[in-house]
Amino acid sequence: MPIPNNDVLQLRAEIAANAARMIAQDGADYDTARRKAARQVLGVDRPTPNLMPDNLQIEDEVRKYQQLFGGAGQAARLQALRECALQVMDQLADFRPYLTGAVLNGTAGEHDDIHLQLFADSAKEVEIYLLNRNVNIEISETSHFKGGRHDPVETVSFMWHKETIHAELYDFHDMRGALKPRADGRLQRVDAAGLRALMANDETLEQDE
Repeated sequence: MPIPNNDVLQLRAEIAANAARMIAQDGADYDTARRKAARQVLGVDRPTPNLMPDNLQIEDEVRKYQQLFGGAGQAARLQALRECALQVMDQLADFRPYLTGAVLNGTAGEHDDIHLQLFADSAKEVEIYLLNRNVNIEISETSHFKGGRHDPVETVSFMWHKETIHAELYDFHDMRGALKPRADGRLQRVDAAGLRALMANDETLEQDE
């Protein structure tokens, strides 16, 4: 028997709220948190897809959680991460860096790292640049932002002033797709100028409060 639509919405909201708590408190990734939260709420390992909240709904719940429980500590942490991200982006300016993820959307907390997307003629250029500056890097792969039809991209991770940076290395021609605005109007990525504007706007809002 199908679950009534109102119950579906309520269950989805409950799963999103539980997932958000795991992300904020434990640093869980979205997919893991969603699966664990669904298991807690529904008691099954494979719920029907219509009961699963999407990343945007979970992101909204993370933002609500941080507003309720994060306080000044979360705001200071976010500011520090954004300042660090800007320093790294300025250093990597030749590779057209863009900031993405929780540091951009404002939900970053104590467990979050800085996620960048770089656009270069080859991944080796970025690796050599970092190695020549005695930066220790670890190499992994990340799903392409265009989806599963595209090959994963190489990602270099390194420390910068005690913060972990994950930089996804894209071909230069991928930038065209990266700059396409999202239908919902949310920022998906910003360059250094965009990040400076975002930080200046946040400072203005704080002064007005």
